[in-house]
Amino acid sequence: MDIRVFATKDALGAASGALAAEALREAIRTRGAAHLILATGASQFETLASLVRAEGVDWSRVTMFHLDEYVGMPATHPASFRKYLRERFVEKVGPLAAVHWVEGDRPDPAAECRRVGKILAAHPIDLALVGIGENGHLAFNDPPADFDTEAPYLVVDLDEACRRQQSGEGWFATLADVPTRAISMSIRQILKSRRILCGVPDLRKARAVKAAVEGPVSNRCPASILREHPACTLLLDEASASLLAKRPGKGG
Repeated sequence: MDIRVFATKDALGAASGALAAEALREAIRTRGAAHLILATGASQFETLASLVRAEGVDWSRVTMFHLDEYVGMPATHPASFRKYLRERFVEKVGPLAAVHWVEGDRPDPAAECRRVGKILAAHPIDLALVGIGENGHLAFNDPPADFDTEAPYLVVDLDEACRRQQSGEGWFATLADVPTRAISMSIRQILKSRRILCGVPDLRKARAVKAAVEGPVSNRCPASILREHPACTLLLDEASASLLAKRPGKGG
């Protein structure tokens, strides 16, 4: 794993967005198209803002998927990840080749997993932008995560730590308002991406970062599996890197 530490979350986001744009341009040059997975949440604000400003990306050749969505949540809800990505990315970059939404409010979540999973399986992913949750989760794969399933998407239960993070970030008024289930991209599917950029700012993520980088590779810290990916870059700020015993060199 390539680990880079930046002075601020703004610098982290700028670097992550630039690396993402470079990866997309390279995929389009070499394969004629790019297939992209995007994460959501507060940790991705700066990265997405940087990516939409990037020059030289032919967005008409980019197909987008996303990591997860709450079960039962309409796309109009303020906490919907479809709403998040539509407002912060899709509407800002112009027409994409395609956007494949995880529709969490379809009546049969398992059928929705199969539907969008079948589409995803036909699109080898060039780049995945991901984050790490306060509980070490990757997408909505809370600990102990399923490291074995090959299904592209699965229905998962959200643990209390995950739900508290969503409430704490301001997406919901109270913990009781946070859904208890979601559709999430699986761990094995995320690892099939040719390139992974994992951006993790803020002090509240420091313990999860330490576990992911210095602890055992274990489904008790799902993000630790990223160490097994051949082309994963972990981008941290000073706060999120503050508990690491061996500090990586500064990235900017």
